[in-house]
Amino acid sequence: MNAPLRIVVADDNPVVRAGLTALLSTHADITVVAEATNGQEAQEEASRHQPDVILLDVRMPGMDGITALPHLVRIAPVMMLTYSGESETVREALRRGAVGYLVHGEFTADELVAAVRDIKRGDGLPRLTPTATTALAQANIQLPTAASKSPEVLSQMQPDVGQSSSYRSRFQLSRREAEIMDLIASGMNNQQIAAACFISEKTVKNHINRIFAKLHSTSRAEAAAKWLGTAPGSHQDGADRR
Repeated sequence: MNAPLRIVVADDNPVVRAGLTALLSTHADITVVAEATNGQEAQEEASRHQPDVILLDVRMPGMDGITALPHLVRIAPVMMLTYSGESETVREALRRGAVGYLVHGEFTADELVAAVRDIKRGDGLPRLTPTATTALAQANIQLPTAASKSPEVLSQMQPDVGQSSSYRSRFQLSRREAEIMDLIASGMNNQQIAAACFISEKTVKNHINRIFAKLHSTSRAEAAAKWLGTAPGSHQDGADRR
């Protein structure tokens, strides 16, 4: 049997820490080796225990999570687990090397456990809940799709997806459909979209079918071209809605 996946939980809220520790510890393949109340303690515990994954809050007294990130990512993959969903915070966390950004209330217990296990497997895909995904899309930032977790690569994310705010209403897409269309346009496949949005691939396919119908498209390339406004006659497509 493989050794349990070892986790450090850093959060200044004792209720959150206790809840996460209790939740994760119910799984035989996961163990919480240490808890921390701020970024400095997180560094100390991570250095001492050399965990497989670090779960890190953003706002903590003393050294906060964003400040601690560059130090922690040298020790283990770090996933932000927080109530803070501000766009600039999300972008800065990913720029500094976080492999995911989960906002409380937007994921289930099973999804959290699956994300932690996936990070251990090292597929390199960012784990994002809807608030984080939207924050990046609204900033016109292309999500990374290559298997890379380094701060250097994340700092080089470039604007690419650029029309979601106006095109969402134009094509009558729901918020979730617009998020998925942004990810399609950024080059993600269905598996990557499912991981980023914490939904199944089947659900992704269902969303894509509805998106294609609303955009009157039969392929990802055609839908992306209309979404980005690069398709011939795209400026008139909005008037052609059913």
